[in-house]
Amino acid sequence: MSASNYPSASSPQPPKKDNRGIIYGVLIAALLGTWGYIIYDKSKTKEVIQQKDVQYASLDSIRNQLSTDYQAAEIRLDKMTSENTKLDSLVKTRDKDVATMRSRIKTLISKQNASAADLAEARKLINSLNSKIEEYVVEIERLQGENKQLTADKVQLTTEKAQLTDTLNQKVTENKDLTSKVDVGSTLNASNFHIAAINEKKNGKESETSKAKRADKFRVSFDVENRLSITGTKELYVVVTNPDGGVVKEDGLGSGTVTTREDGDKEFTNKVSIDYEQGKRKSVSFDLKQTDKYKPGTYKVEVYQNGFKIGEGGVTLKKGGIFG
Repeated sequence: MSASNYPSASSPQPPKKDNRGIIYGVLIAALLGTWGYIIYDKSKTKEVIQQKDVQYASLDSIRNQLSTDYQAAEIRLDKMTSENTKLDSLVKTRDKDVATMRSRIKTLISKQNASAADLAEARKLINSLNSKIEEYVVEIERLQGENKQLTADKVQLTTEKAQLTDTLNQKVTENKDLTSKVDVGSTLNASNFHIAAINEKKNGKESETSKAKRADKFRVSFDVENRLSITGTKELYVVVTNPDGGVVKEDGLGSGTVTTREDGDKEFTNKVSIDYEQGKRKSVSFDLKQTDKYKPGTYKVEVYQNGFKIGEGGVTLKKGGIFG
């Protein structure tokens, strides 16, 4: 090997290559990349935040709208139930789930961070509530229709009742008039009226007398008849008036007071009961005997039946002579 093939110690070394520019470039590129990523990430974060803000704003708007819709439904329901007592009772007894529904809606729409699912549930419940309200509207219309019909029926029944009442009153009046006419028409008629003063002898014989001091009693006789008067017991009230104008009253004769149709209340001397057979003439005779001595003068005898005076007569007694 020749010496020319090896470098000598004194020959010059080639210059070293400088890599700092490359390193700086890489560092700068990395720094720019980092800044770019940071800027991009910040931009994305801002975009996400903006999207969230938009989403939250949208949910808040929906919640506000749902709150408005629910308040409108509540107002409508409360107004309907307050104006219709039957519906209010219906809501309380049959649709108890409405109260639960309303409570749940209030809970959902009052949440500050209500989710889309919460608001969707609230919307569904509000729709259900509105459906219930529509059912109530139909029910109210039905009830109002029934009420109108009942009112019309009541008016008709009231009119018919008034007409029947008028007819009944008319018939009652007519019946009273007829009854009164029959009652008046059934009053007995008295005829052949005769009054005699009777003297009772010790041997039991009787004779008529015109002397006051010899008179022991009066005998009243007459006939009664009326084809309208029904068969049965008839009460006759006898009024005896003495010469002084006073009514003869005796406890033993059952004296009292009777109400007459023409003369009002009137004192009577005696009451006599007779059995009368419809359509037939009956002879009536009875005696009237007073405790006091008979006075000279005219005694008047009146007979009342059914409130009417049916006959009267009189007898005059004279003073007795020396030999009486």
